[in-house]
Formats: sequence, structure tokens, C-alpha cells
Amino acid sequence: MEPLLIAFDSTQQALRAEMLLEYAEIEIDIRPTPKEVTAGCALSIEFPEGNLQEVRHLITIERVEIRGLFRKTDTGYDPIEL
Repeated sequence: MEPLLIAFDSTQQALRAEMLLEYAEIEIDIRPTPKEVTAGCALSIEFPEGNLQEVRHLITIERVEIRGLFRKTDTGYDPIEL
């Protein structure tokens, strides 16, 4: 199963999300934003799909501003609903 990706419009929000997700003990990887994903920030966060509900919850209650959530496909990245 491929990890999911969170893209951001600002580095500040990416770093804030990193801190919140690490505090929640969700396994994450910081990586460059893929060129197929248009975002205002060069940093993205990958996380296991099994943590999707928890990640959605944290993003919502903490009001983290994101560009979107994405799933890697054979043709690039498809957005998934927050």
C-alpha cells in the first residue's frame, strides 16, 4: 500500500503539521512536493494510509491549512477528500 501525501501552501503549515503528527505518534516522512502536485510549499508529508482518519481529524481540529491530501497512482497523484 502506497503512503498518502499532504501538500501545503506554506512551509509554516507544513512544519506545524509535522509537529502535530509526530506528537500524535503517527509515522511520517517529510519529502519534497512532487512536481505533479501544485502547491505553494516545497515540503510535503507522507503517512501510512491506515492513519488517514486520525490525520483528517488532526488537520480539522487544529485548523492546519493544507493544499490537499493525495494518493499516488500510476498516472501521478489523485486528490482525496479531507
